[in-house]
Amino acid sequence: MGLLDGRVAVVTGAGRGIGRGIALELAKEGAKVVVNDAGVETDGRGGSEDPAALVCKEIEQFGGEGAPNYDDVSNFEAARNIVQTAIDSFGTIDILVNNAGILRDRSLLKMEEEEFDAVIAVHLKGTFNCTRHAAGHMREREYGRIVNITSSAGLRGNFGQTNYAAAKAGIVGMTLTWALELGKYGITVNAMAPSAFTRMTTGLLPGADDPSKIPPEMDPNLNAALIAFLASEKAAHVNGQVFGRRGYAYTIFQKHKPAASMFKPGGWTASEVAKNFDAVLAEYMMPAGMDIKINKPEKKDEDKKS
Repeated sequence: MGLLDGRVAVVTGAGRGIGRGIALELAKEGAKVVVNDAGVETDGRGGSEDPAALVCKEIEQFGGEGAPNYDDVSNFEAARNIVQTAIDSFGTIDILVNNAGILRDRSLLKMEEEEFDAVIAVHLKGTFNCTRHAAGHMREREYGRIVNITSSAGLRGNFGQTNYAAAKAGIVGMTLTWALELGKYGITVNAMAPSAFTRMTTGLLPGADDPSKIPPEMDPNLNAALIAFLASEKAAHVNGQVFGRRGYAYTIFQKHKPAASMFKPGGWTASEVAKNFDAVLAEYMMPAGMDIKINKPEKKDEDKKS
């Protein structure tokens, strides 16, 4: 007996890396899985392989059921078809994991509008699109599990990833909002910031393009167990939370909350703020880049490779 016996799941961007690991884990726990992957490269362009079908074959090899889907999450109507694939193939949708993503890394002063828009469209709008279509079906059945994939880049920032960090931070905002809106229908919404060496991190983590150099604790499959739990009935009490992974540990993030306050009856003048700021609030500031590995391009005039 698996945690997800009888459930139907959709995992976007599930042809490779973290998404593949999630799809396989959900299937091993008993879910029937729609494996969505457009088969494009990490920047969202091109692609000639069929990773979605390959993952479905892997699922079938251990007795599971999978259905491939190739629609683009960034297109509202195409996202509708992703959800419809689950209904047509397996009769319903119980679980949605919004994992699909691309990279167009550049520092702010070099980033083009199209590079910003493309990443926002896949990560942020794609998460909205798929959830918008799935949530209605879940509401009708008064049951649903939605897990959105965020990133430490969105929670803490990262050099050269204005577009990606903005999208991932926005996904957290949507997660918290949807948890409030959908909880009364028996639908939980949580987020996870995974950790792994994959083709998406080739330009960020040395050795990510060489499987022989990947440390065991950076295996993308290690993210999947927590997501399978969040997708299960046993996680009915978990809603509106943001999780992460470091090595072999799962972590939970606290929401932004006031750490200190500076009060003066009647309000402040700018000069008074300047006089008192350092003594009252400055000690609570988080330094830029705190707890983050800054990844600068090797060559000054080139993008980081992804």
